[in-house]
Order: sequence, then C-alpha cells, then structure tokens
Amino acid sequence: MKINLPDKLYYSIGEVAKAFDVNTSLIRYWEQEFPIIKPKKNRKGNRYFTPEDIKNLQMIYHLVKEKGYTLDGARVALTTNSKISETITLIDRLEFVKAELIKLKESLGEREEE
Repeated sequence: MKINLPDKLYYSIGEVAKAFDVNTSLIRYWEQEFPIIKPKKNRKGNRYFTPEDIKNLQMIYHLVKEKGYTLDGARVALTTNSKISETITLIDRLEFVKAELIKLKESLGEREEE
C-alpha cells in the first residue's frame, strides 16, 4: 500500500488516518496494541507521528488489513520477522511498476484505435 504523505517531521493523527483510509480510532487502538508505535504528544494530548511511526503503521496495516493477520499474529510477526519492512518496500515498488505498465498498455491501446 502506497501512502501519500508529504515529507515532514511530524504528522497529526488525522493526516495519518486519511493516508491509510481508516478511522482515527483505529490508529489510537493500534497505538495501544503495538508498543512499536510511540507518537509524541503535546500538552493537550494531541498525537504527532514521526516517519518511523508511519513505517511501523504501514507494516501493521499490511499484516492486518492486507494479509489478514490477527492482532496477536501481527504482533508476533513484527517481533520475529525482521524482513517485513523489506517485503513491504518490495510490494510498493512492484505495485508502482504494475501501475506504470497498465498506463503504458492503455496508451498503446489508444494509439491502435486511431
């Protein structure tokens, strides 16, 4: 899953939820369930996520939403499998290449019709 977030030091919970297309409550729940997510909080209690938190959320999203892991299964996979981050990066690259090939195929199809 490719998320579209600008390069910043901190992201609000609203920005993160929108990027992952989930509710803010799910982000807060994952924060409780996975100790690797540690957003900074200001005096009011607003959460601000770092790029490292975003990478961790991306791994959790991949395992839970895309692969169908339970939360316990995802927690175990995150602690035992060190290559999850590399796998997600590879999947993102492959999805990008696929999208580019589809665009190329469509443009070639339009040329043949002319």
